[in-house]
Amino acid sequence: MSLENIKVYAFVGPSGTGKSYRAQMVASEKNIHFIIDDGLLIKDNQIIAGLSAKKAPTKIETVKHALFLKEDEQEQIEKALQKHKPSKILILGTSDGMVEKIASNLKLPKISETIYINQVATEEEMKTARHIRETEGKHVIPVPTFELKKDFSGFILDPLQIFKSKGIGKKPYISEKTIIRPTFSYMGNFTISDTVFRQIIEHIAKKMPNIYKVIKTRVSSSEEGTNIYMEVTVVYGSNVKSILKEFKEKAKKEIENLTAMNVVSLEIIAKNIYVPEKNIEIQNFS
Repeated sequence: MSLENIKVYAFVGPSGTGKSYRAQMVASEKNIHFIIDDGLLIKDNQIIAGLSAKKAPTKIETVKHALFLKEDEQEQIEKALQKHKPSKILILGTSDGMVEKIASNLKLPKISETIYINQVATEEEMKTARHIRETEGKHVIPVPTFELKKDFSGFILDPLQIFKSKGIGKKPYISEKTIIRPTFSYMGNFTISDTVFRQIIEHIAKKMPNIYKVIKTRVSSSEEGTNIYMEVTVVYGSNVKSILKEFKEKAKKEIENLTAMNVVSLEIIAKNIYVPEKNIEIQNFS
């Protein structure tokens, strides 16, 4: 398929006025299933190519990603478009020049129709959006939170569900988006001490009567998230397999909720066994 057959739409407005928040709504009105926003190619509610510009460490790098200035980023999007064969696509940008540059860099046809933010949002709504951006550093990505968890480990992620009635007898617009605070919204990098993970894990263990204690915790991190290894002492007479499974599920959920870190892997080994009647701990029973 030639990319020349794609009908290109643009959604333009100043930074922080609510474009990403309203992107899917605008696309729905035009029956568009593909959106390009801040370095991402999104099909309906799924990211199919690209790397979010909001993950860049500086605002300058953010602009570079959003414009697809690098050849490898351009090729990735072009291959995805060739594969999925969209008939329409919506490009988000802060100016007419920006969306035209994105279309050109991705070898897409010229923009056939432009929708401006003031056509779909009131001045008061845009003012509120700007205030939130400036005071809280919050950005919106128009996909559900589970789509972003891996790529945005360590960022603050909050789901945002939108419901909009279209009138009696008409199907309502329902969509989930994600609020994030990118790296450049903070003073310095976002890091969490290994001690924090251990404290969370030990707190959960204390609530589980069949876990006697946590012996060892080892934490390693990568761009995808955190890898955790644990050794525990279990109480004699427990169903070890089911206890470890329950502990693993609770620990993973609590760590992700409290730290905004994506847990890539969490391994728990029952190393010792505690016998309450004799008040002894049998080591290396496994």
